[in-house]
Amino acid sequence: MKKSNIGAIIRKEFNRFFTDRRLVMTAIILPGLMIYLLYSFMGSAMSNMYSVEDDFAPTAYVVNAPDSIAALAQEAGMTLTDVSPQEAEGVRAQIVDKQAELLAVFPADFDAQVAAYAPGAGEAPNIELYYNSTDADSAEAYAMFTAMLDGYESSLVNKFDVNRGVSADLASERDTAGQIFSSMLPLLMMMFLFSGCMAVAPESIAGEKERGSIATLLVTPLGRGELAMGKVISLGCISLLSGASSFLGTMLSLPKLMGAGDVALEAAAYGAGDYAALFAVIASTVLLLTGMIAVLSAFAKTVKEASMLVMPLMIVSMLVGVTSMFGDVHAQLGWYCIPLYNSVQCMSGVLAFSASAAAVGVTVAVNLALAACMTLILRRLFNSESVMFSR
Repeated sequence: MKKSNIGAIIRKEFNRFFTDRRLVMTAIILPGLMIYLLYSFMGSAMSNMYSVEDDFAPTAYVVNAPDSIAALAQEAGMTLTDVSPQEAEGVRAQIVDKQAELLAVFPADFDAQVAAYAPGAGEAPNIELYYNSTDADSAEAYAMFTAMLDGYESSLVNKFDVNRGVSADLASERDTAGQIFSSMLPLLMMMFLFSGCMAVAPESIAGEKERGSIATLLVTPLGRGELAMGKVISLGCISLLSGASSFLGTMLSLPKLMGAGDVALEAAAYGAGDYAALFAVIASTVLLLTGMIAVLSAFAKTVKEASMLVMPLMIVSMLVGVTSMFGDVHAQLGWYCIPLYNSVQCMSGVLAFSASAAAVGVTVAVNLALAACMTLILRRLFNSESVMFSR
């Protein structure tokens, strides 16, 4: 097997791809651009929908406002407006129209009922709260009012409330970023890598069969193994570029999508070793996916038929990607011998700062071994006239 022949196939595929502006636009530029625009728009829309002003001071309309609650509301920064029972219906209509934020209806003798109430000896006084969950201001007013009532209830039951002590979240920004990235990005990366492979592999194998140009390649002095390896390597590199475009678009839009003010997405928390491990896993996964799609495409007569044959593999890869959102990363190395699943688990582990060097090594080795098997299978298919020249 000559390296020069493999290099010639790689150069041919690169030349075919990069001289076609339509392919470059649809496979590399558009995926990242569309993902960035879509996720940025979604993040801005959700931020505008659910955000409230920092100095937000809600107004609650109250029927039979007790003196004890009025004092607590003043401390909480809420404004209480007394309304009669007859006016309450109009306030409810305003809440539906997002013109009012909250309506609270207290019993007429609320303070007296609270003073006379004993646990297990009667019914506790009930308070009716009306709000609109689709209105950010109304939802915030409801949260503030219920928190105020919970504090009032606790003050009546416990003079020494254990929940009023000092509380602190000891999770670091590094841990927070790891948790977010490890649950989301493996699934997204599997989607992007697979779509990148789908954009180029069927066109290179089934497309050449459809155009009849595969026969020209097969009659050249090139070995079938050289042809198969050259195609898998070149298509893997192009697919990696497509996946990188989608990954870049996602990373640039994630702060807007997640809310940069609320969640610290610190990509700088990852070191050079983490990025190197992630790249090794991604690159080996791309070669495996490219080989699998190339083998399936070899059985197809047209690009459209190849896309149909690859569809079950796409569904499997998406389902495997979803596993990153459930449970912890496996510690047993045996799990990293399962194709595709090992890549998802390894990416989750690297992003969560919990992957071992052995897990990364096993994953990369298994992926490369299976990619080599796919190359050998593709070589045998190139030797089969019934497959290459089927009509």
